[in-house]
Amino acid sequence: MGDLAGRDLLRRIWARLDARLNRTGPEPVALALSGGGDSLALLDLAAGWAKARGRRLLALTVDHNLHPDSADWTRFAAEAARAAGADWRGWRGRARGGPGVPARARAARHALLAAAAREAGARVILTGHTADDVAEGDWMRAQGATLGRLREASPSPAWPEGRGLLLLRPVLGEGRETLRDHLRARGLTWLEDPANADLRYGRGRARAALARAEGPAASSATVACASAAHEPGDQAWAGVLPLSRDLPASMLAAVLLCAGGGATPPRGDRLAALQARLADGEDFTSVLCGARVEASGAHVQTMREPGEWKRRPPAALALTPGRPAVWDGRFEIVTDQSGLRVEAAAGRLAQLSDVERAVLAPLPPAARAAAPVLIDPEGRPVLAWRGACVRALASRRLALALAAFGGETTQEDGLFQSLHGETPPSDLFSKKDC
Repeated sequence: MGDLAGRDLLRRIWARLDARLNRTGPEPVALALSGGGDSLALLDLAAGWAKARGRRLLALTVDHNLHPDSADWTRFAAEAARAAGADWRGWRGRARGGPGVPARARAARHALLAAAAREAGARVILTGHTADDVAEGDWMRAQGATLGRLREASPSPAWPEGRGLLLLRPVLGEGRETLRDHLRARGLTWLEDPANADLRYGRGRARAALARAEGPAASSATVACASAAHEPGDQAWAGVLPLSRDLPASMLAAVLLCAGGGATPPRGDRLAALQARLADGEDFTSVLCGARVEASGAHVQTMREPGEWKRRPPAALALTPGRPAVWDGRFEIVTDQSGLRVEAAAGRLAQLSDVERAVLAPLPPAARAAAPVLIDPEGRPVLAWRGACVRALASRRLALALAAFGGETTQEDGLFQSLHGETPPSDLFSKKDC
């Protein structure tokens, strides 16, 4: 990792920590440390932040005694924590083998980490989950697993030990290899747990499947950026927005603008006609302002209408490594790979891998066709979330619009918290007619 890339990584992580944590205070910030590459890189990055901010860092290690070398791994983690200037605490237990051992070990680990953090007075536990973990979780859910989707911040899953505790994942938007590049540049070594490659477990199968997937390799911005994290079942990550049947005209126009990625509101007569159909409760599909509305009973949703591209196709978008670009008014995309361009998935779905098609399968057909794909120099497509950091702009843009309609004043700090530094699109409030 070059000096510039290393500084950029440091800047990103420190910005995420500053956005969520107090810059001063006597209580420690806890950090889950296994000694693996992800948690060790987080330790190194967070230790620098803690020293600069005058905060105390407490590293916590849980040894489940599932491997003959686990005691050595625990000693390694303790030495790494102390070398970084962090306090350290560890526990050694014994998890029962057999089916479900990863889930049982994870539950026990969360309970121990939460209890230790509360005892020390910490309110936040940092974990080293990466964008690759998000990708693996998506693959596992596509195979039927019921695990939740990782978010940058979420309550501790341990109860009652975790009450009032927040899990913060500052490196969720970074690729696993980016963190290892950071460790190499810093001259730091890390542990590799063979269980991560064990095909008896879902996580190992997910890693193997994603490693075989064709197309541009997963990188520091892979599959899904944590800053665009969503709840299970929520399709806002793909630009699909839920729609109420009784929205006022101004809010309905805002939803259509956001879903369609445009800047020009619909004509008043066409908007009124759509509003009437929604209020009547009928089932229908309609297209307005570049957005497709699908209504079936109480379930109404809107998304980009891919058929609109035949009339007014989006401009070709070649990506410059490291430079964010907005495609089709709906997605902000940034990659660290060269030679990639962005196109719609329409006409290319059959060329995607089985894993990628499984990720898209829960979406409405129109949303699948309107999803962004990356095209490499050989013309091979790959789902954009696999080779880039992709931020769906529709839901963020809509949240700002609805806040404005409600008379709320969004402060600078609030914008940073909710939008992770994105600039709100001022063209949302254009007064032009179609």
